[in-house]
Amino acid sequence: MNIKEDERLNVLNHSCAHLMAQAVKHIFPDAMFWVGPVIDEGFYYDIDLKDRVLTEDDLVKIEKEMKKISKDGKRITRSEISRGDALERFKDDPYKIDLINNMDDESIISIYTQGDFTDLCRGPHVATVKELKHFKLIKFSGAYWKGDSNNKMLQRIYGICFDNDEDLKNYLEILEERKSRDHRKLGKELDIFMMSNLVGPGLPLWLPNGSTIRRILERYIVDKELERGYDHVYTPVLASSELYKISGHWDHYKDDMYPIMKMDKEEVVLRPMNCPHHMLIFKNGLHSYRDLPIRIGELGHDFRYEASGAVVGLERVRGMCQNDAHLFVRPDQIKDEVRNVVDLILDVYKDFGIEDYKFRLSLRGDENKEKYFDDDEMWNLAEDSLRTILNELNIDYYEAENEAAFYGPKLDVQIKTALGHELTLSTCQLDFLLPRKFELTYVNEEGEKVTPVVIHRAILGTFERFVAYILEEFKGALPLWLAPTQVVIVPVHHEQHLEYSLQLEKTLKDMGIRVKVDARNEKLGYRVREAQTNKVPIQLVIGKKEVENNSVNLRRYGKKDSSILNVEELKELLNKEIRQKTIYK
Repeated sequence: MNIKEDERLNVLNHSCAHLMAQAVKHIFPDAMFWVGPVIDEGFYYDIDLKDRVLTEDDLVKIEKEMKKISKDGKRITRSEISRGDALERFKDDPYKIDLINNMDDESIISIYTQGDFTDLCRGPHVATVKELKHFKLIKFSGAYWKGDSNNKMLQRIYGICFDNDEDLKNYLEILEERKSRDHRKLGKELDIFMMSNLVGPGLPLWLPNGSTIRRILERYIVDKELERGYDHVYTPVLASSELYKISGHWDHYKDDMYPIMKMDKEEVVLRPMNCPHHMLIFKNGLHSYRDLPIRIGELGHDFRYEASGAVVGLERVRGMCQNDAHLFVRPDQIKDEVRNVVDLILDVYKDFGIEDYKFRLSLRGDENKEKYFDDDEMWNLAEDSLRTILNELNIDYYEAENEAAFYGPKLDVQIKTALGHELTLSTCQLDFLLPRKFELTYVNEEGEKVTPVVIHRAILGTFERFVAYILEEFKGALPLWLAPTQVVIVPVHHEQHLEYSLQLEKTLKDMGIRVKVDARNEKLGYRVREAQTNKVPIQLVIGKKEVENNSVNLRRYGKKDSSILNVEELKELLNKEIRQKTIYK
């Protein structure tokens, strides 16, 4: 769903944002409003409520007032005024004055009025508020004015509006489905991770089940990379601040880093990324053109200071572990190495059943150039090189300005989570800058020392974000090869069936299966239901017939039917599904 791309829904939601603002003004007369744009799924309005923090009860009151205003059926009228009139009309509203002052001198300043409410707006709007009947306020959150953490925190209210009650009802059902998929909810229910205020926001604690998932992922991706000629390293999470001043991160990234720690005459920081460390590892040896490409990989722990309001479960954290790597290549190897990175991304996505994604070429653009290293020639070379490579490889992509890394353009893989968030999952970045800054060289065919090109890449991204993504994608029911507990054995009666169940457990453990026997003094139905609640992929019920026939009664998660297999058939089935990474959705 994309409200912005549907002309009627776009106008409807734009108008409903004003309806909401009018209702808020009735309930909170001192309220002031920043902007209220239409977004992919509805609209929001940023509101200054004079240090008041909204509650769920407030949303109910605002909705009630919106319905009351809608029934009045006031017409919505558009007027055009001069800049001087606009400044006079909104002279007591600093938010509107800021908007007006940032408009082009030639801009037509339009206002829309409905009853006792008037606001700046380009429009268009519906004819009367009577058309705004089928709406719902979804949620609220804090939002810094202009997205700047140095500014005041405003209250952001999200809502959505449709032309009919059926469409609204269907959308609300989608929201309920998303809630059931929220990785924060699943993480708690399935004992994946926890948060503690004593540890701090954005610093997750991995519980045993989550640690098992992460360990499997780590081994999986490291094995994939070792097969492709990567060398894995370990580097420290602390470094001298001087390292980041050399790399350029200090100038472009220090606001997102944790502050300097001063000990004696040393100044050290928690690292926000691993690339400077890998530059030094490359520099540690002498390299010939024959040695390249050199692929250095690491499961690197990094720390970035995210605003507390931006931290979201595992999806956006302050402490993370990245599936990181840096490829040191000759210019003539760039194309092949980018192709190899893309092939690895697609290979991994196939294993996880990831199909809904887009490649984005992230460029510097002409605005906000101060965010990037100042070297137009280098940027033009890097962007043209990556664009040419993507075209030659026939990779379908779209371009986005102001999304590059400070040192170079990127090929980002954008995915949409089950909750509707767009995220960058994997990335491949072209860098002519850092090898130059660290004075990296290799000896070319003519015996001259020349500078390599570096490709930064991450396949799984951070393990935190990747686990959040797959939890929501699979609704917590992870495939057999990845599930923390793969099999639960449930003996019908303790005395008669426990010995066989324990023998079966040992057999499966010897195969490397993560298996448990649930022999608690509880009813059979209760134990089977709990295995389903815990989303264990396979449950094996053991009764009299199973003991006598050396068999199992196998039931899969989410299925009502069961099947009888002998132990050899069970072993073959488990081995096959784990080896093939079979996915059931």
